Amino acid sequence: MASITGSLVAFVIALLVGGLAIYLSARFVVDVDDYSHAVFTAFVGAVGWALTAWIPLIGPVIALVVWVGVINWRYPGGWTKAASIGLGAWVSALLILFVVNSVLGIGIGAFGIPGV
Repeated sequence: MASITGSLVAFVIALLVGGLAIYLSARFVVDVDDYSHAVFTAFVGAVGWALTAWIPLIGPVIALVVWVGVINWRYPGGWTKAASIGLGAWVSALLILFVVNSVLGIGIGAFGIPGV
């Protein structure tokens, strides 16, 4: 039971971090100020990534297009702004995780942000 609880807590923290990264980037790129919207976007983006990244050879490319597509669907501005939000979210997640993991000495990730 402790393992399930620990896994659930890690998932929630990682989802909140991923949502925070998308929130910060979307706030800067398209001036959308809605953290819950960003958390849901992180969740849907992670599901889209998981459903496509396993495809041999081209899976990660398809998964990245799907992930940016989810951002495009959830935020205004088209594909260019969605790609900018995605890049900003990725950089934000790296910075957030560097600080959190350095200060707290834990090894969390960011659910909903590819490669982080």
